Amino acid sequence: MKFKVEKIFLLLTFILFAGNTFAQDYLQKQFEYADSLYNNQQYFDAITEFKRLLFFDEKGKYKFQANEMIGMSYKQGAKFSDAILYFTIAEMNAGNNDELYESKLQIIRCNILRRTTSHAIDLLTSLEKDKRFESEEKVIFYWKGWAYIFSDKWHKASAAFSKTDTNQALSGYCENVDKKKYSVFFADLISHFIPGAGQIYTGHYLSGLLSLGWNVLWGYVTVNAFEANRVFDGLAVGNFLWLRFYNGNLQNAKRFAEEENLKITNSALNYLQFSYKGLKP
Repeated sequence: MKFKVEKIFLLLTFILFAGNTFAQDYLQKQFEYADSLYNNQQYFDAITEFKRLLFFDEKGKYKFQANEMIGMSYKQGAKFSDAILYFTIAEMNAGNNDELYESKLQIIRCNILRRTTSHAIDLLTSLEKDKRFESEEKVIFYWKGWAYIFSDKWHKASAAFSKTDTNQALSGYCENVDKKKYSVFFADLISHFIPGAGQIYTGHYLSGLLSLGWNVLWGYVTVNAFEANRVFDGLAVGNFLWLRFYNGNLQNAKRFAEEENLKITNSALNYLQFSYKGLKP
């Protein structure tokens, strides 16, 4: 009787061991299959298979890896909010500081890409203050530089990149972009004193000269009407023509400066997207 009980016990132990080994082997193969889909840029299928892995992973062995890879797949598909959700789940299941740091950084990079840059900068500042990641200070400043780029703060981006050893060229590039941009405030200011000056400042010479000419003409007509005691004529010309062209001059000065700045920014971003070979968000 005792011998039979021992045989049954050994048999059950073997079955449990074999079942556990089979389960672990299945989960590993499922992870490798889902990972191969991701590497072949089949991101939608990869998401499905990683979610299948999570469903069968009762012990949670792959909770960090699978959720991180789902986040990466959504990121590749430009679904940044979905990506952040799964990177956050991965963060909550991080097994060590390296995994925790990796998931936090991915959340930050997605925030940069979806242009919620103020939130990205807040997260980077929080990461910078965390003593567990003191050795990553230069990497944190690197991503701060990218956050400032996407928020169109090129001077701050330059300052952030200058605090890393390997990105002085990127710092100089951002500084040059900042120098190329026009001051909207200055364009508006000089247009108050000299109509058309703001347009000329931004390179719109014909528009600036026409604006100056029309303002001089209608200003002269208005003043001349008042000097000849034609008050109503002066008010009519002043209100409907001179002020119209004067206000138009102010609006155009600001608009042209903003449009030119947008062209400069888009050109810089286009270069960084297609020609810059370093690490990008």
